[in-house]
Amino acid sequence: MNILVTGGRGFIGSHFVELAIGLGYNVTDYDSLTYAANLSLPVDDTYPQYKFEERDIQHLAHIPPNIDWIVNFAAESHVDNSITSPDLFIKSNVLGVYNILNLIRGRVYHQPKLLHVSTDEVYGDFQDMPFTEKDVLTPSNPYSASKAAAEMLIMAYGRTYDVEYIITRSTNNYGLRQYPEKLIPNCVESIRHGKKIPIHGDGSYVRDWIRVEDNVAGIMTAMNHGTIGEIYNIGANNPLSNLQIVQEVVKWFGLEYDEQTHVEFVKDRMGQDKRYAIDSNKIRNLGWETKFEKGLHDYLTNDA
Repeated sequence: MNILVTGGRGFIGSHFVELAIGLGYNVTDYDSLTYAANLSLPVDDTYPQYKFEERDIQHLAHIPPNIDWIVNFAAESHVDNSITSPDLFIKSNVLGVYNILNLIRGRVYHQPKLLHVSTDEVYGDFQDMPFTEKDVLTPSNPYSASKAAAEMLIMAYGRTYDVEYIITRSTNNYGLRQYPEKLIPNCVESIRHGKKIPIHGDGSYVRDWIRVEDNVAGIMTAMNHGTIGEIYNIGANNPLSNLQIVQEVVKWFGLEYDEQTHVEFVKDRMGQDKRYAIDSNKIRNLGWETKFEKGLHDYLTNDA
Protein backbone atom coordinates (compact mmCIF):
# COMPACT_ATOMS: atom_id res chain seq x y z
CA MET A 1 0.00 0.00 0.00
CA ASN A 2 1.19 3.51 -0.85
CA ILE A 3 0.33 6.23 1.68
CA LEU A 4 0.84 9.99 1.52
CA VAL A 5 1.03 11.31 5.08
CA THR A 6 0.60 15.06 5.40
CA GLY A 7 1.99 16.42 8.65
CA GLY A 8 4.17 13.37 9.20
CA ARG A 9 6.77 15.27 11.24
CA GLY A 10 4.21 16.44 13.76
CA PHE A 11 3.56 14.73 17.07
CA ILE A 12 0.78 12.30 16.10
CA GLY A 13 1.74 12.07 12.43
CA SER A 14 5.29 10.96 13.21
CA HIS A 15 3.98 8.05 15.27
CA PHE A 16 1.66 7.05 12.45
CA VAL A 17 4.59 7.12 10.01
CA GLU A 18 6.54 4.78 12.30
CA LEU A 19 3.59 2.41 12.53
CA ALA A 20 3.00 2.40 8.77
CA ILE A 21 6.67 1.73 8.00
CA GLY A 22 6.65 -1.08 10.54
CA LEU A 23 3.69 -2.65 8.74
CA GLY A 24 5.58 -2.56 5.46
CA TYR A 25 3.68 0.27 3.77
CA ASN A 26 5.33 2.74 1.41
CA VAL A 27 5.11 6.21 2.95
CA THR A 28 5.59 9.62 1.36
CA ASP A 29 5.73 12.23 4.09
CA TYR A 30 4.88 15.89 3.41
CA ASP A 31 5.40 18.38 6.22
CA SER A 32 5.92 22.15 6.25
CA LEU A 33 8.24 21.87 9.29
CA THR A 34 6.58 24.49 11.47
CA TYR A 35 7.82 25.29 14.99
CA ALA A 36 6.38 22.07 16.47
CA ALA A 37 7.85 19.69 13.87
CA ASN A 38 10.20 16.86 14.79
CA LEU A 39 13.30 17.28 12.65
CA SER A 40 14.75 13.91 13.63
CA LEU A 41 12.74 10.68 13.59
CA PRO A 42 13.58 6.99 14.01
CA VAL A 43 12.66 6.57 10.32
CA ASP A 44 14.37 8.62 7.61
CA ASP A 45 15.28 8.52 3.93
CA THR A 46 17.62 5.56 4.54
CA TYR A 47 14.46 3.44 4.74
CA PRO A 48 13.65 2.34 1.17
CA GLN A 49 9.90 2.63 1.69
CA TYR A 50 10.04 6.16 3.18
CA LYS A 51 10.39 9.50 1.39
CA PHE A 52 10.21 12.95 2.98
CA GLU A 53 9.55 16.29 1.27
CA GLU A 54 9.12 19.69 2.90
CA ARG A 55 5.73 20.81 1.60
CA ASP A 56 2.74 22.81 2.83
CA ILE A 57 -0.72 21.39 2.11
CA GLN A 58 -2.00 24.88 1.31
CA HIS A 59 0.32 25.05 -1.70
CA LEU A 60 0.43 21.47 -2.98
CA ALA A 61 0.18 21.38 -6.76
CA HIS A 62 -0.04 17.61 -7.26
CA ILE A 63 -0.33 14.25 -5.53
CA PRO A 64 2.34 11.63 -6.25
CA PRO A 65 1.18 8.83 -8.59
CA ASN A 66 -0.17 5.52 -7.26
CA ILE A 67 -1.13 6.87 -3.82
CA ASP A 68 -3.84 4.71 -2.25
CA TRP A 69 -4.53 6.82 0.86
CA ILE A 70 -3.82 10.37 1.95
CA VAL A 71 -3.74 10.50 5.76
CA ASN A 72 -3.99 14.13 6.82
CA PHE A 73 -2.47 15.14 10.15
CA ALA A 74 -1.32 18.57 8.94
CA ALA A 75 -2.90 21.21 11.16
CA GLU A 76 -2.34 24.05 13.54
CA SER A 77 -3.48 22.56 16.84
CA HIS A 78 -2.74 24.74 19.87
CA VAL A 79 -6.01 26.28 21.05
CA ASP A 80 -4.34 29.30 22.68
CA ASN A 81 -2.70 30.19 19.38
CA SER A 82 -6.03 29.92 17.56
CA ILE A 83 -7.48 32.57 19.86
CA THR A 84 -4.69 35.05 19.16
CA SER A 85 -4.15 34.18 15.47
CA PRO A 86 -7.27 32.48 14.06
CA ASP A 87 -6.27 33.29 10.47
CA LEU A 88 -3.40 30.77 10.64
CA PHE A 89 -5.86 28.06 11.62
CA ILE A 90 -8.29 28.87 8.82
CA LYS A 91 -5.48 28.80 6.27
CA SER A 92 -3.95 25.53 7.40
CA ASN A 93 -6.88 23.56 8.78
CA VAL A 94 -9.57 24.62 6.30
CA LEU A 95 -7.94 25.93 3.13
CA GLY A 96 -5.23 23.26 3.30
CA VAL A 97 -7.87 20.53 3.41
CA TYR A 98 -9.79 22.28 0.62
CA ASN A 99 -6.66 22.12 -1.53
CA ILE A 100 -6.18 18.41 -0.84
CA LEU A 101 -9.80 17.72 -1.75
CA ASN A 102 -9.47 19.52 -5.06
CA LEU A 103 -6.30 17.60 -5.88
CA ILE A 104 -8.09 14.32 -5.17
CA ARG A 105 -11.10 15.41 -7.19
CA GLY A 106 -8.83 16.32 -10.10
CA ARG A 107 -7.31 12.86 -10.38
CA VAL A 108 -8.85 10.96 -13.29
CA TYR A 109 -7.12 7.65 -12.59
CA HIS A 110 -6.36 5.97 -9.26
CA GLN A 111 -8.05 8.59 -7.12
CA PRO A 112 -6.71 8.25 -3.55
CA LYS A 113 -8.94 7.94 -0.53
CA LEU A 114 -8.66 10.50 2.28
CA LEU A 115 -8.39 9.74 5.98
CA HIS A 116 -8.74 13.00 7.84
CA VAL A 117 -7.60 13.19 11.46
CA SER A 118 -9.87 15.45 13.48
CA THR A 119 -10.57 16.01 17.18
CA ASP A 120 -13.22 15.42 19.83
CA GLU A 121 -13.20 19.18 20.41
CA VAL A 122 -15.56 19.61 17.44
CA TYR A 123 -18.39 18.38 19.70
CA GLY A 124 -17.95 21.16 22.24
CA ASP A 125 -18.82 20.82 25.92
CA PHE A 126 -19.91 17.45 27.31
CA GLN A 127 -23.61 17.40 28.06
CA ASP A 128 -25.38 14.37 29.57
CA MET A 129 -23.89 11.43 27.66
CA PRO A 130 -20.59 10.83 25.83
CA PHE A 131 -20.77 12.08 22.26
CA THR A 132 -21.29 9.60 19.43
CA GLU A 133 -20.36 10.16 15.81
CA LYS A 134 -23.97 11.15 15.03
CA ASP A 135 -24.10 14.08 17.47
CA VAL A 136 -24.27 17.68 16.29
CA LEU A 137 -20.99 19.62 16.24
CA THR A 138 -20.84 22.75 18.41
CA PRO A 139 -17.20 23.90 18.42
CA SER A 140 -16.29 26.55 20.98
CA ASN A 141 -13.03 28.11 19.74
CA PRO A 142 -11.34 28.93 16.42
CA TYR A 143 -9.26 25.74 16.49
CA SER A 144 -12.19 23.37 16.92
CA ALA A 145 -14.29 25.44 14.49
CA SER A 146 -11.59 25.12 11.83
CA LYS A 147 -11.49 21.34 12.32
CA ALA A 148 -15.28 21.12 12.11
CA ALA A 149 -15.28 23.26 8.96
CA ALA A 150 -12.76 20.92 7.34
CA GLU A 151 -14.98 17.96 8.18
CA MET A 152 -17.98 19.66 6.57
CA LEU A 153 -15.98 20.27 3.39
CA ILE A 154 -14.85 16.66 3.27
CA MET A 155 -18.37 15.31 3.71
CA ALA A 156 -19.68 17.72 1.04
CA TYR A 157 -16.97 16.61 -1.41
CA GLY A 158 -17.85 13.02 -0.63
CA ARG A 159 -21.49 13.57 -1.50
CA THR A 160 -21.00 15.96 -4.42
CA TYR A 161 -17.85 14.65 -6.09
CA ASP A 162 -17.67 11.06 -4.77
CA VAL A 163 -14.40 11.68 -2.92
CA GLU A 164 -13.90 8.64 -0.69
CA TYR A 165 -13.06 9.53 2.90
CA ILE A 166 -12.95 8.43 6.53
CA ILE A 167 -12.75 10.85 9.47
CA THR A 168 -11.37 10.07 12.92
CA ARG A 169 -11.97 12.19 16.03
CA SER A 170 -9.53 11.51 18.84
CA THR A 171 -9.23 12.79 22.39
CA ASN A 172 -6.23 14.46 24.05
CA ASN A 173 -3.02 12.69 23.04
CA TYR A 174 0.22 12.48 24.97
CA GLY A 175 3.52 10.70 24.48
CA LEU A 176 7.02 10.89 23.07
CA ARG A 177 7.88 13.89 20.87
CA GLN A 178 4.97 16.07 21.97
CA TYR A 179 5.77 19.77 21.80
CA PRO A 180 6.17 21.23 25.34
CA GLU A 181 3.35 23.77 24.93
CA LYS A 182 0.97 20.90 25.72
CA LEU A 183 -0.01 20.13 29.31
CA ILE A 184 1.81 16.88 30.13
CA PRO A 185 5.25 17.71 28.66
CA ASN A 186 4.87 21.21 30.10
CA CYS A 187 4.32 19.65 33.54
CA VAL A 188 7.41 17.47 33.17
CA GLU A 189 9.66 20.31 32.04
CA SER A 190 8.34 22.73 34.66
CA ILE A 191 8.96 20.33 37.54
CA ARG A 192 12.40 19.42 36.23
CA HIS A 193 13.39 23.08 36.23
CA GLY A 194 11.70 24.01 39.49
CA LYS A 195 9.05 26.16 37.85
CA LYS A 196 5.35 26.44 38.57
CA ILE A 197 2.97 24.83 36.08
CA PRO A 198 0.53 27.31 34.49
CA ILE A 199 -3.06 26.04 34.75
CA HIS A 200 -6.09 27.74 33.20
CA GLY A 201 -8.92 28.70 35.52
CA ASP A 202 -9.23 26.46 38.56
CA GLY A 203 -7.79 23.34 36.90
CA SER A 204 -11.08 21.42 36.99
CA TYR A 205 -11.44 21.02 33.22
CA VAL A 206 -11.62 17.35 32.26
CA ARG A 207 -10.19 15.70 29.16
CA ASP A 208 -10.02 12.08 28.02
CA TRP A 209 -6.29 11.26 27.76
CA ILE A 210 -5.05 8.72 25.22
CA ARG A 211 -1.51 7.49 24.61
CA VAL A 212 -0.45 8.50 21.08
CA GLU A 213 0.46 4.93 20.14
CA ASP A 214 -3.10 3.84 20.92
CA ASN A 215 -4.50 6.68 18.84
CA VAL A 216 -2.45 5.94 15.71
CA ALA A 217 -3.37 2.25 16.05
CA GLY A 218 -7.00 3.36 16.00
CA ILE A 219 -6.40 5.52 12.93
CA MET A 220 -4.74 2.57 11.20
CA THR A 221 -7.71 0.37 12.15
CA ALA A 222 -10.12 2.89 10.64
CA MET A 223 -8.07 3.04 7.44
CA ASN A 224 -7.78 -0.72 7.04
CA HIS A 225 -11.15 -1.88 8.36
CA GLY A 226 -13.43 1.15 8.43
CA THR A 227 -16.25 1.98 6.05
CA ILE A 228 -15.87 4.74 3.47
CA GLY A 229 -17.91 7.82 4.40
CA GLU A 230 -17.91 7.01 8.11
CA ILE A 231 -16.57 8.82 11.19
CA TYR A 232 -14.84 7.07 14.11
CA ASN A 233 -14.30 8.41 17.62
CA ILE A 234 -11.03 7.28 19.22
CA GLY A 235 -10.80 7.67 23.00
CA ALA A 236 -9.34 5.79 25.95
CA ASN A 237 -12.12 6.45 28.47
CA ASN A 238 -9.47 7.90 30.75
CA PRO A 239 -10.93 11.18 32.07
CA LEU A 240 -8.63 13.32 34.20
CA SER A 241 -8.77 16.98 35.15
CA ASN A 242 -5.81 19.24 34.53
CA LEU A 243 -5.07 19.30 38.26
CA GLN A 244 -5.18 15.51 38.42
CA ILE A 245 -2.60 15.38 35.62
CA VAL A 246 -0.35 17.77 37.54
CA GLN A 247 -0.72 15.69 40.70
CA GLU A 248 0.14 12.47 38.84
CA VAL A 249 3.29 13.99 37.34
CA VAL A 250 4.39 15.47 40.67
CA LYS A 251 3.84 12.09 42.33
CA TRP A 252 5.91 10.34 39.66
CA PHE A 253 8.82 12.67 40.45
CA GLY A 254 8.64 11.43 44.04
CA LEU A 255 7.42 14.77 45.35
CA GLU A 256 4.53 15.64 47.61
CA TYR A 257 2.01 17.75 45.73
CA ASP A 258 1.61 21.27 47.05
CA GLU A 259 -0.59 23.66 45.12
CA GLN A 260 1.34 26.73 46.20
CA THR A 261 4.62 25.20 45.12
CA HIS A 262 3.66 23.49 41.90
CA VAL A 263 0.78 25.41 40.29
CA GLU A 264 0.27 28.92 38.97
CA PHE A 265 -3.38 29.53 38.12
CA VAL A 266 -3.63 31.79 35.08
CA LYS A 267 -6.47 33.61 33.39
CA ASP A 268 -8.99 31.24 31.90
CA ARG A 269 -8.93 30.65 28.17
CA MET A 270 -11.72 32.26 26.13
CA GLY A 271 -14.12 29.68 24.70
CA GLN A 272 -12.98 27.07 27.22
CA ASP A 273 -14.91 23.79 27.28
CA LYS A 274 -15.31 22.28 30.74
CA ARG A 275 -15.24 18.64 29.71
CA TYR A 276 -14.98 16.37 26.67
CA ALA A 277 -16.26 12.80 26.57
CA ILE A 278 -16.82 10.53 23.58
CA ASP A 279 -18.17 7.05 22.91
CA SER A 280 -15.57 4.92 21.07
CA ASN A 281 -17.61 1.74 20.67
CA LYS A 282 -17.75 2.11 16.89
CA ILE A 283 -13.96 1.85 16.44
CA ARG A 284 -13.75 -0.83 19.14
CA ASN A 285 -16.22 -2.92 17.14
CA LEU A 286 -13.59 -3.01 14.38
CA GLY A 287 -11.17 -4.75 16.75
CA TRP A 288 -9.27 -1.76 18.14
CA GLU A 289 -8.49 -1.54 21.83
CA THR A 290 -6.20 0.52 24.02
CA LYS A 291 -2.97 -1.22 24.99
CA PHE A 292 -1.51 1.37 27.34
CA GLU A 293 -3.85 1.03 30.33
CA LYS A 294 -1.13 2.53 32.53
CA GLY A 295 -0.15 4.88 29.76
CA LEU A 296 0.78 7.99 31.71
CA HIS A 297 3.02 6.09 34.15
CA ASP A 298 4.65 4.19 31.30
CA TYR A 299 5.25 7.39 29.37
CA LEU A 300 6.80 9.17 32.34
CA THR A 301 9.00 6.16 33.10
CA ASN A 302 10.21 5.40 29.59
CA ASP A 303 9.78 8.45 27.36
CA ALA A 304 9.46 11.70 29.32
